[in-house]
Amino acid sequence: MNTNYSIRDEIRDFWSERADTFDESVGHEIFSEAERKGWRRLIRKHLGEGQGRAALDLACGTAVISHLMNDAGFKVTGLDWSDAMLAQARAKAKKRGTDIRFVSGDAENTMEPRDSYDAITNRHLVWTLVDPASAFKEWFAVLKPGGKVLIVDGNMGRETWVKSLQKFWTKMTGKPAASHMSPDMMARHQKIRSRVHFSHEMPAEAIVDLLSKAGFTDIVVDRKLADIHWAQARKMPFLRGLERMVQERFAICARKPG
Repeated sequence: MNTNYSIRDEIRDFWSERADTFDESVGHEIFSEAERKGWRRLIRKHLGEGQGRAALDLACGTAVISHLMNDAGFKVTGLDWSDAMLAQARAKAKKRGTDIRFVSGDAENTMEPRDSYDAITNRHLVWTLVDPASAFKEWFAVLKPGGKVLIVDGNMGRETWVKSLQKFWTKMTGKPAASHMSPDMMARHQKIRSRVHFSHEMPAEAIVDLLSKAGFTDIVVDRKLADIHWAQARKMPFLRGLERMVQERFAICARKPG
């Protein structure tokens, strides 16, 4: 393999290969009005109504969160490092008739103008960051004074009783737990996870600490996401849905002073 092929390249290529089927998975695309309502509640709770304010959706993928932000009245830019994901995002935006702007870029070094966004959003991005401390400083610089970042993620490396039950079930029956990834893709996923900053657990407190060091203030950890997770769980196989309900998932909102 090319020795210049980095973990960041591996992350980009992994998600590029998943682009065509990304929206087929519960937890990626939205499959019920109840879940959509939960996301809209979360966005308004922490970011308010858009009113034409500029928002940057990092690692936007197929633009699920970008469209929620657009629906809330923000002027949205979706950024992703995967051209395959951006192709899906642009096609979706064209079909829905939205004016979301999409750009190719690295969430850890966006190349976007300093002090230019009122809000930054991302979902399930932070666990993939190789250098989250530098990334948070970059996001701080891109935000306008008074702007906010809204992170939606979770401590997926934490062992839960449901995960233990799934492992026991696999051991007893020889049948792996239901997954939206093939065994090969799952192995690649685990290989990537082992090499990023949060290679094991990622408690909210660790993210809060890095955000604070980057200069953010008024940091709030919101764990009241049951409406979103219940709506998702209802569309999943039983054990996967149960795991969704007991996982340590959270939203973190922080403000740039000014």
